[in-house]
Order: sequence, then structure tokens, then C-alpha cells
Amino acid sequence: MSDTSSTPDTRTPAQIEADIKRRRETLAETLDEIGVRVHPKTIVGDAKAKVASSVDHTLGRAYVGVNRVVDDVKGQFVTEDGAPRLDRIVPVALVVVGVVGLLTLGSRRSGRPRRRRR
Repeated sequence: MSDTSSTPDTRTPAQIEADIKRRRETLAETLDEIGVRVHPKTIVGDAKAKVASSVDHTLGRAYVGVNRVVDDVKGQFVTEDGAPRLDRIVPVALVVVGVVGLLTLGSRRSGRPRRRRR
């Protein structure tokens, strides 16, 4: 944009009109873009996209973490060639059976109504 106070405008009226038309078009495009950006649907859509991206990122990290834990546990009970390690499986299985048995006995005892003594 020229400074009109120091130099006279040497453009023709047609050039001035063309310049005004270009500026109006640029201004209209800018206003349209602002209108789209501040429209509630656009704001909601942007927020949904950010949340979805965050959830995808979090789920991806969780998947990697769980996968690592599963691989570590699997490594404790399976040899490198895929054979089960009975020296570790049997004691764990016995402990699980014992805990389930104790829980079953405990729930049976607490489930019975007590008799009153006279």
C-alpha cells in the first residue's frame, strides 16, 4: 500500500477499481475463512479430532505396554523354542487351585445361616 501523503497516486481509475476489487475478494476470502473457523460445528469437530487422536495415542501406548507385560509373563512360562516350562507352571497352578479352594470354602461357610443356641 502506498503512502498517499508523500507521493501522488499515478494510477488510472481502472487500476484503482481493479485494486479495490482484488482487495474486496481477498477480504471476502478472509472473512469466509474466519466464519468457518469460528462456526460451532467446526469447533466441535476440531475438539472431537483432538480427543480421538489423544485416545488413539493413549490406547496405542497401553497396547504396547500390555503386550510387553504379556511377553514378559509368557517368557517366564515358555522356553525360547515355545515349549512349556513345567517347573514354573506346576507350582503356580497349585497355588491358584489352593486359593480358589480356600475362597470356595470361605464362601460356603459365610453363606450358611447360623443356628441359635437355646
